[in-house]
Amino acid sequence: MEYRKIKDEDDDGGTVSDDIENLRGKGFPGVASVSNVPPREQAKWKRKTIVTLALTFLTSSQAILIVWSKRAGKYEYSVTTANFLVETLKCALSLAALARIWKNEGVTDDNRLSTTLDEVIVYPIPALLYLVKNLLQYYIFAYVDAPGYQILKNLNIISTGVLYRIILKKKLSEIQWAAFILLCAGCTTAQLNSRSDQVLQTPLPGWIMAIVMALLSGFAGVYTEAIIKKRPSRNINVQNFWLYIFGMAFNVVAILVQDFDAVMNKGFFHGYSVITTLMILNHALSGIAVSMVMKYADNIVKVYSTSVAMLLTAVVSVFLFGFNLSLAFFLGATVVSVSVYLHSAGKQQR
Repeated sequence: MEYRKIKDEDDDGGTVSDDIENLRGKGFPGVASVSNVPPREQAKWKRKTIVTLALTFLTSSQAILIVWSKRAGKYEYSVTTANFLVETLKCALSLAALARIWKNEGVTDDNRLSTTLDEVIVYPIPALLYLVKNLLQYYIFAYVDAPGYQILKNLNIISTGVLYRIILKKKLSEIQWAAFILLCAGCTTAQLNSRSDQVLQTPLPGWIMAIVMALLSGFAGVYTEAIIKKRPSRNINVQNFWLYIFGMAFNVVAILVQDFDAVMNKGFFHGYSVITTLMILNHALSGIAVSMVMKYADNIVKVYSTSVAMLLTAVVSVFLFGFNLSLAFFLGATVVSVSVYLHSAGKQQR
C-alpha cells in the first residue's frame, strides 16, 4: 500500500497542461500544429479534454438539481435510497462499458473483474468516505442556500491541495499555493450577493458540515487517485466497479440504519419525481467523470473543473432564473482566470 511512491509522470497520469508542455518541448508550436502530434498523444489529449468538460457540465447543474428536488423545503424521498441508486447506476454503467470492451478486445489481465485481496481491500475506505460526504451534501441544504453551499464548497480546494501534497508527496510550488488561495477567493467572491450581508451568515452546524465535507472530499479524492494510479494499465471500469460495489454495500447499511421504517411503510421510491431521477442520473455520471479525470488527469484538474462549474452555474442562472450578475461575479471570474494561469506557470517550477 505504498501509494505515496506514485510517480508524477505516470503514463496516463499527467494533466492536460503537462501534455501541452511536453509537446512544445518536442518542437510542436502549440495548438496550431496539433495535427502533427502523434496519434497516441492526440488520443490522450482528446480523452482528457472530454472527461474534464463533462465533469464541468455535470457539476454545474448538481446543486440546482438538489435544490429543485426538495418540496416545501424538505426532501420527500429518502436520500439514502437515492444515494444507493446513484452507486447502483454507476456500477451498471461500468459493467456495460466492460462488456463492450470484452466484446471488442477480449478479456485480458487488465480488464478482467477477478482480482486479488490486496487490490480490492483498499476500496472500502474511499467508498465509506464518499458515503458520508454524499449524505452530508443533502443535509447541508437545511442550513444554507445554493449560493451559500457554493461558497462553503470552496473549502475543498484548499483541503485537496494540502492532502495532495501529504498523501501523494507531489510538490506544489509557492506560485501554485498562491493560485489555490486565489482560486478559493475568486470563486467565493463570484458567489457573493452584493445586495445582502447575510450570505456568509451560516449557522455553526452548517459550517461544521462544510468543513467535514471538504476534508472527506479531499481525502477520498486524493486516496482514490492513489489507488487508481497505482496500477495505470488497469482498466478504469474495473476499478470503478469495485469502488461502487462497496459503495452500494455501505448505502444498504445506511438505508437499514436511517430509513428502514420509511422504506418499509412508504416504499423504496416514495417521493421520487422527474427532478429526483435527473438528479440521480447527474450524480452517477458526475461520479464516473470524476474517476475518469483522476485516471487520465489528476485531482488538481478536478478541482479547477468544479470551480469553473460554479461560475458556469451563475451564468446559466441568468437565463434560467433571471439573475443579475453583479460586479462581484466579474471580479471573481477575473481572479479565477489569473489563478488558472498561475497554477499552470507554477508547474514549471516544480
